[in-house]
Amino acid sequence: MDGEAAGVRPLLLLLAAGVAWGQPRYDLLLRQGHVIDPANRIDAVMDVAVAGGKIARVAANIPAAQARKVIDVQGLYVTPGLIDLHAHVFGYSGSILPDDSALPAGTTTVVDAGGAGWRTFDEMLERVIKPSKTRVLSLINIVGHGMTGPAFEDNTADMDSQKTAAKILERRAYIVGIKTAHFGGYGWTAIDRSIAAGGVAKVPVMVDDKILTLTGRTSKEKLLNKLRPGDMHTHVFNDRQLELIDRHTGKMQPYVEEARKRGVLFDLGHGAGSFLWPVATKAMAQGFYPDTISTDLHSSSIMTSESDMPNCISKMLNLGMTLPDAIQRSTQAPAKVIGRFPELGTLGEGAAADIGVFRLRDGVFAMKDAWRHKNLGTRKLECLLTVRNGEMVYDLEGRGFPEWTAAGQYEVIP
Repeated sequence: MDGEAAGVRPLLLLLAAGVAWGQPRYDLLLRQGHVIDPANRIDAVMDVAVAGGKIARVAANIPAAQARKVIDVQGLYVTPGLIDLHAHVFGYSGSILPDDSALPAGTTTVVDAGGAGWRTFDEMLERVIKPSKTRVLSLINIVGHGMTGPAFEDNTADMDSQKTAAKILERRAYIVGIKTAHFGGYGWTAIDRSIAAGGVAKVPVMVDDKILTLTGRTSKEKLLNKLRPGDMHTHVFNDRQLELIDRHTGKMQPYVEEARKRGVLFDLGHGAGSFLWPVATKAMAQGFYPDTISTDLHSSSIMTSESDMPNCISKMLNLGMTLPDAIQRSTQAPAKVIGRFPELGTLGEGAAADIGVFRLRDGVFAMKDAWRHKNLGTRKLECLLTVRNGEMVYDLEGRGFPEWTAAGQYEVIP
């Protein structure tokens, strides 16, 4: 018997003994919520049990006596923790703290999109990734200094494919891809070097670049001749980084559909300048939905368009997407893109116990695009509770708190 097996057997015996002695087998039980777990084709009222920071069981009517803590989530939606594929938590001047912005939104994993380059990633690891309760991963910038303004982002001399790939291989536990962003120069240097580095490190590339006059770049060439299957173009509903809709006919560009058939992925990347109602409504009316839903959340968007994950999902719902489809594009799909499925993006047994609990409200709600135009929607998703690695880290309504009465015993929660 090897060492691992020798360690597992006593653990199993101990667990069995605990059950036999009537000890709870689960740390947490979320009861009677409507579970949406697209990865396991679950869309039904179920209970979710957590033990040891992992999903232990998803089933109907798990006995409450089997859990140390039980929370009633009847009438609410329970999903895998949301994964924000495009956020800003380091380097960029508009970066925000992930625990303050992600966890209250049911987002348990954020991917920083280009804040750090190979020169600065280790600083990000120590200052942001390690101290955060939120799981923070990185799309490393092809620019060595990261996303620190045009003086660096337009400097092709600092776009080093070999050093970028080497840093990815060194820090593979944290770096899940490459970002090229904001290049205002001429030609394809930024994208070509990003793809070269991605080929060496075997990771995808996320592209955010200008297609303005005199750049020498077009959407068609970028999508059909440059990006590989699995690479992503973010800001799909903008019209400065990607010409999705023909401005004269209002129809989808044929090369966009062709790129999708090739395996190129399209990410929402809402932000403060990249989700426009005229583009989004026309594209989605023609059946073109983003492959992944992400926020591009930073200091300029969090208080204007308010584009956290529930807000972005709500906009997708009001433009015709179903809730299960929106959850799939916010959990399983991004987890696959970054190579972290099925560890993340699912409530499958043994997966990380990252969970979001949401209320879906009906009414009339003002929803703002990135250029501050308002559209009225009738459905709004809001986060009530977030579990990260088995620990409750956000509880809007205090569902996990003991009830207090003047005559009752006062329980202190450690």
